[in-house]
Amino acid sequence: MKPKKRILVAPLDWGIGHATRCIPIIKTLISSDFEVILAADSRPLHLLSDEFPQLEMIRLEGYNIKYPKYLPMSISMIFQIPKLLWNIKKENTAIKEIIKEFRIDGIISDNRFGLYSEQVPCVFITHQLEIKTPYFTESICSFNYKYINKYTACWVMDDQKINLAGNLSKPTTLPNNTHYIGILSRFEKQEIMKKYDFLAIVSGPEPQRTILENGLVKSLQNRTEKSLIVLGKPEINTINQIGNLTIKSHLNAKDLNTAISQSELIICRSGYSTIMDLAKLGKKAIFIPTPGQTEQEYLADNFKDLGICYTQKQSQFNFKIALEKSKNYTGFNAKINSKTDWTSLFALFKRE
Repeated sequence: MKPKKRILVAPLDWGIGHATRCIPIIKTLISSDFEVILAADSRPLHLLSDEFPQLEMIRLEGYNIKYPKYLPMSISMIFQIPKLLWNIKKENTAIKEIIKEFRIDGIISDNRFGLYSEQVPCVFITHQLEIKTPYFTESICSFNYKYINKYTACWVMDDQKINLAGNLSKPTTLPNNTHYIGILSRFEKQEIMKKYDFLAIVSGPEPQRTILENGLVKSLQNRTEKSLIVLGKPEINTINQIGNLTIKSHLNAKDLNTAISQSELIICRSGYSTIMDLAKLGKKAIFIPTPGQTEQEYLADNFKDLGICYTQKQSQFNFKIALEKSKNYTGFNAKINSKTDWTSLFALFKRE
């Protein structure tokens, strides 16, 4: 019997969105008769371990980029460039040993720049080809493409017609061997009775994740409506109740799918993985982008301009105002018909 091809899937460690959007890819790989090995760090590692306890897991150290509490993110990132370059070099060295030790036949890297190799086919997954930044735009885009073009293929998580990522996924020039793979979500639409008026999903890097958590608890704990906050902490398992507010440390994909379907209004970051999930489920949302994360700020403003979702800055968050303003926005239309030709995409890994 011919052995299965072994595919390494490795998401970036900036929040858990890169890990959650890999879930449908991992499931499709398994159903397509590949053997999947996972490589991650910190919260993505915990999340994928919970979702796929049967799969082999490698702890691959993340970039550990720090989000500042007060300093603008664009300035902070400039200071962290040496650390980023060192981590890319280090993971590129590590992947050579991983390929050999774990007999890897192919790699799918979600925004990890150093997981390219000439030994096996390597795929770079992204939705952000055009990087929004107030400084050094050309240099940063050149850096982005320099590494993406080291990969065998670039898979862009967007649909050319639906185009959820706006200009992020449609630059003037594309990287080599680019394929648009459609809009991917780990969720399925459910017709289910409403349980919560408000569902707040807290995510993203620290310390901004905790700042958002504290603001949401303060806003929702004394309201008469029924609310749920999911903290995005897969490494712990806690449930707290404050009046009509329930706070859960984490929900797996199945339970979060149900909770979103049961909720009238979602309050969350404008991360692209979350946007794909909301679009798939046809939900209404209030966006609070991570401060200084230009991609999230662009996406939030774009959907506000389109009349789909209201957005507020975290520093100006006022739930009463946001709730009133959101009544004038349509929310997402769940009639998304975005299909992915996995047979053609996975053919890359079946070459002898």
